Amino acid sequence: MKKLIIGCDHAGFELKNKLINFLKLKEYDVTDNGCFSTTPADYPVIAQDTARKVASGEFEKGILICGSGVGMSIAANKVKGIRAVVCSDTTSAKFSRLHNNTNILCLGQRIVGEYLAEDICDIWLNTEFEAQRHLTRVNLIE
Repeated sequence: MKKLIIGCDHAGFELKNKLINFLKLKEYDVTDNGCFSTTPADYPVIAQDTARKVASGEFEKGILICGSGVGMSIAANKVKGIRAVVCSDTTSAKFSRLHNNTNILCLGQRIVGEYLAEDICDIWLNTEFEAQRHLTRVNLIE
């Protein structure tokens, strides 16, 4: 079973819960890193805590959800070793893994619907990094 961590702020709470159910059906071992209600929460705290757990190797990949996905990605990318990407379509999800070896997927609950979010997650989680010519560039990011 693949381990995955997922976090959100209040604006991503509903989508997070739906994705947890979806991912468990796909046999992922999902750790919910909060938040746990629609009470306002500070996304940088959740994003950086989640990102540190991915960067440490405790989890291979993570998913973060807020209203747009942008705030979470900015906060997560402050953590060394994190390559967080905001995706609102399946093509970006695919190429962010193929070419950039992203390790955190950020989604916006106000941007993508439940079924599109499921498709984005499925593609992002199941696309392997094409190291070849892209490895040098990813290493330059670090």
